[in-house]
Amino acid sequence: MGGTGMPEWLIREDAGQPVLLALYLRQVLGIRYPDELPNLRGVAPPTDDGARSGQAELEAQWRVLWEMTIEPEMHHSPVPLELVDGYETLLALPADGASELRDAALPHASEALAFAQSAHARYRKDVGSGVSYRAYASAIAEYERQVGRRAHSFELNVQVLPLSQRGLWWVGSLTIAVTDGLRGDVVAFDAAINPIIAELA
Repeated sequence: MGGTGMPEWLIREDAGQPVLLALYLRQVLGIRYPDELPNLRGVAPPTDDGARSGQAELEAQWRVLWEMTIEPEMHHSPVPLELVDGYETLLALPADGASELRDAALPHASEALAFAQSAHARYRKDVGSGVSYRAYASAIAEYERQVGRRAHSFELNVQVLPLSQRGLWWVGSLTIAVTDGLRGDVVAFDAAINPIIAELA
């Protein structure tokens, strides 16, 4: 981070349990949006072959959840949120207009919560203290050397996720998703994050 009067950058990295829960529900409920984002590893797809009745409404409600989860500061609910039974404090849906998603989510609570907690714990164990900061600081320093100026101030959220395909995807205006395997590969991650830093800085 820069000092007073200097450009500043803020990068938050996590494997957020609410994000993992939302993606778990996306997969088990057969929701395809966002189309380019791969499925989670170790989560079975829905057993029914055809789309269930009300699938379009279910997907619309999930999209609202996704936006509120991935970038909560930019996507506020116009109505109060209510916690969903079985998800502790990690899943809250609008009190009005989310009944289909609430009903569909209830049977998956214990498996979804266990998955999110396990994936988050694995991320915390793998990342350790201070590693994430160094990875981004070196990428920004390299960018500044290449362009011959300080990086502009910017903000970036990074979700490190156990996705089935290796890569990096924009999932919000300030948020990217990166596979845990790519994040753990220093050389490959540097190559993947450099264009993102160049776009922002």
